[in-house]
Amino acid sequence: MPSVIGAVNINSNSGTVNFGDTLNISPKSASKTFSGSGGGNTGNLVNTINGVSSTNTLDPSVVDQPLVGNV
Repeated sequence: MPSVIGAVNINSNSGTVNFGDTLNISPKSASKTFSGSGGGNTGNLVNTINGVSSTNTLDPSVVDQPLVGNV
């Protein structure tokens, strides 16, 4: 179904950008990152005020996002 989008601002891209009709989008890879409070914020103007922050990197799960079957 066609749609109208407004202004688009892409600062950087390391993957695929899709505009238009899409039947299926499935990830081809998965990774895990750990960052502190406000560490993943993106945008042209970001104002983040945080107190003391700690990041728990303990993750007992073996598979978070299975990629089997994604073509």
